[in-house]
Amino acid sequence: MLETALKGSRTYWIWILFLLTIIGIGLIFYIKQFIVGLGITGMSRDVSWGFYISQFTFLVGIAASGVMVVLPYYLHNYKAFGRITILGEFLAIAAVLMCMLFIFVDLGQPLRVLNVILHPTPNSVMFYDMIVLSGYLFLNALVGWTALSSERKGVPPPKWLKIFVIISIVWAPSIHTVTAFLYQGLPGKHFWMTAIMAARFLASAFSSGPALLIILALIIRKFTKFDPGKEAIQALGKIVTYFMITNVFFLGLEFFTAFYSAIPAHTHPFVYLYAGLEGYNKLVPLMWLSNILAIISLVLLVIPQLRRNEMLLAIASVCVFFSLWIDKGFGLIVGGFVPNSFEKITEYWPTIPEVLIALGVWSIGFLVLTILYKIAVSVREEVGSIDIHH
Repeated sequence: MLETALKGSRTYWIWILFLLTIIGIGLIFYIKQFIVGLGITGMSRDVSWGFYISQFTFLVGIAASGVMVVLPYYLHNYKAFGRITILGEFLAIAAVLMCMLFIFVDLGQPLRVLNVILHPTPNSVMFYDMIVLSGYLFLNALVGWTALSSERKGVPPPKWLKIFVIISIVWAPSIHTVTAFLYQGLPGKHFWMTAIMAARFLASAFSSGPALLIILALIIRKFTKFDPGKEAIQALGKIVTYFMITNVFFLGLEFFTAFYSAIPAHTHPFVYLYAGLEGYNKLVPLMWLSNILAIISLVLLVIPQLRRNEMLLAIASVCVFFSLWIDKGFGLIVGGFVPNSFEKITEYWPTIPEVLIALGVWSIGFLVLTILYKIAVSVREEVGSIDIHH
């Protein structure tokens, strides 16, 4: 089926060339980082996790969200998701690959990643994070590719595949739960040390991931003959609505706990992010932009008449995605380090090389996603069946 990725329109090849260009630029700056070290980034002694790890954290949620289409289709026989399930599985593959690459570029010496395998440490959360991410990548690749191959051959998927589907459904929440444990188990980081961190991660994942899937589904419908289905897109819109409300509610709980208790170590990160602290306020505009986007998305999503309008649903999905990208893919990580354990403030902002390397990783992910979607759409158009997985 890979040969179908070598055939495409002019727009398709321009997009591929654009992604390869960004990847090339990112690679050039990564080579510079490899030679010079992480000193070319905005990270410091006080802020040791920056843009790379924040992108990793956000993308783990995107990967985990694939379960929101797999579970209703396979366990509840919700046939409307039959057309879109393969898109969710392939999105999960691209997202996990980007997660791994962001860990890779965050290491000063990339060969250190082998230490997790060569010198396993079962009492380390990092060890389990490596296991769940690798396992989830394998499960989605196996399930998605096998089901698509069966579809192309015109035969039902093998019965044994259902076992791996069920495992992947159980596995999906674990990848983001374990990632949350990386943060909430750290003593001295009061912003992260909260019992609902994993719940917040899952709520944001199950809203940002489906929101991105809605955007991708609408793009595919516009540029190909493959229609993921209006009912499926509307069902995803409802999922985004419920989990975005839950995400905002969880954030409100964090605010209440911090400010009602009035414990300085709990309030200072929130004050820094949303109002500035002792004259330091680099992230304040971004965090308020995140809030504004969240409010706009909720207005468009909660009112059924607005949500049913696909143009407004697309706008709401974009707002959800970027709102959560700012909140979780930037503010959450930096806020945990500011102020530090000695109440000293060291602000962080990614450097140009850091951003370009990150864009390179995102471009690799979108290149993989484009190729996978091209294969899926080509098979869909070739077979012309109603249900990719049936």
